[in-house]
Amino acid sequence: MKINPSVWPINNRTAIYIGTLFLCIMGLVAYNNLPKEQFPEIKFPKMYVQTIYPGTSPENMKNLVSKHIEKQLKGITGIKKVTSNSFQDFSIVEAEFNTDVKMDKAKKSVEDALDKARPDLPQNLPNEPQIIEIDVSEIPIMNVNIYGNFDLKRLENYADKLKDKIEGLKEIKKVVKVGGLEREIQINVDLVKMTSAQLSFRDIQGAIGYENIEATPGLVKIDGEQRIISVKKVFKTADEIANVVVQNPYGSNVYLKDIAEIKDTYKEQESFARLDGKNVITLNIIKRAGQNLIDASDKIRAIVDETKTKELPKELNVVLTGDQSDATRT
Repeated sequence: MKINPSVWPINNRTAIYIGTLFLCIMGLVAYNNLPKEQFPEIKFPKMYVQTIYPGTSPENMKNLVSKHIEKQLKGITGIKKVTSNSFQDFSIVEAEFNTDVKMDKAKKSVEDALDKARPDLPQNLPNEPQIIEIDVSEIPIMNVNIYGNFDLKRLENYADKLKDKIEGLKEIKKVVKVGGLEREIQINVDLVKMTSAQLSFRDIQGAIGYENIEATPGLVKIDGEQRIISVKKVFKTADEIANVVVQNPYGSNVYLKDIAEIKDTYKEQESFARLDGKNVITLNIIKRAGQNLIDASDKIRAIVDETKTKELPKELNVVLTGDQSDATRT
């Protein structure tokens, strides 16, 4: 039996209507489930290496820094083009990769190249060359501003409550806090006690540095696989620093707390942020790639409303700004 493709749809209109309706419904469901983004995730196959060397002319910057970094970057597998610009006190080297190169592997390759270039670079650089990546997904989707007639320490406690809850959402990658106090542990040495113990500032600095270590010595093969060896022994409290043992050149040991006052405090503020004349702390919220922008915004607003009602004082103001979902909804 031969079926005429133009006749069959006419004779089976009901089936065609049902099939068309089914496809329309499935299309609407799929559309509504698509991730909503104001700035879709875009991968730029480029990285930049920034080096600062104060007091250096553009010509010397090129010869002492840029050309050595360029030379090592050109040897990376998958590199497409390397260009550099040298300015007074400043060098920027651009590494462009082929589009099929994974950027996490590319970054590791750039780090390895910088390690190879380091012996040829000036030994008195104030800071190591910095790798800069362009990542559109790091643009905040919303700002939560917490302000009121409270000191910064108390405001920070309220901000941390919101920060912890928002970071618990699966849609959120991280929350960056801006405007708060920066922790600082001060070591105020008593010169008389230090001299009596036959110690110097170099002895104290060396003892603290020896006890405060975070490093990656290298790789080791285990069961045929390379594993990273890491050493992490970092001070977390002032008491840990106070109990550091300092040894003088004659072999005598002294606790740091016996010759110095250790204070867990905050750095002196050099800049101040205010909103409506009041102290403010801002939470910049960064969404996880591929997650729904509108869902993330709705959940953040629900957390803020609930926390304001149940846990925060009425005098405290919490204002949301820069919500990317507003434009996406329209």
